[in-house]
Amino acid sequence: MRELTYYVAVSLDGFIDGPDGDVSRFPVEGDHIEMILREYVDTLPDVGLQALGLVATGERFDTTLMGWRTYAAGFEHTRDPYPHTRQVVFSRTRTAADAPDSITVTDEDPVAVVRRLKSEPGTGIWLCGGGALAGRLAGEIDRLVLKVNPVVLGDGTPLFRDPVVAPDYRLERSTPYRSGVVVNEYARR
Repeated sequence: MRELTYYVAVSLDGFIDGPDGDVSRFPVEGDHIEMILREYVDTLPDVGLQALGLVATGERFDTTLMGWRTYAAGFEHTRDPYPHTRQVVFSRTRTAADAPDSITVTDEDPVAVVRRLKSEPGTGIWLCGGGALAGRLAGEIDRLVLKVNPVVLGDGTPLFRDPVVAPDYRLERSTPYRSGVVVNEYARR
């Protein structure tokens, strides 16, 4: 069965972005970036892959899940951020008419969608964001990969907003980088 991984950057105080969706305080240079390019290339948007001359293989993730706000955050660059994956965007107000044909926009229950995706063949499923969607899917998340950034944001979108059911996790690996970022990898108990 496929796994759902919530792979996301987070501040020391538990926010995945600051006020108004600002992520500018998260470091985008440093030795932790080398790990991302090596191990998580499937999570790079197409514009980044092209700029770096990289190719996403789909070995880690072949499906990307996100809420509308996370999806819309990249509109200044593209409306098809991860064409190398199957992209599912959850929204209660937007429809397929608001996105390119390569994006599935749905108001279906995220838990039902994830359970169906897990039963299909493929590699991993990446929960890209945001906090409200992560809260709804908390009971379905098999792995957490948190890029803990050495900043305090004070406000913004929490890692989980109102989780209904959240399992316990065990720490599998914690890797500190000279950049100050610490990547913590957890698996569901």
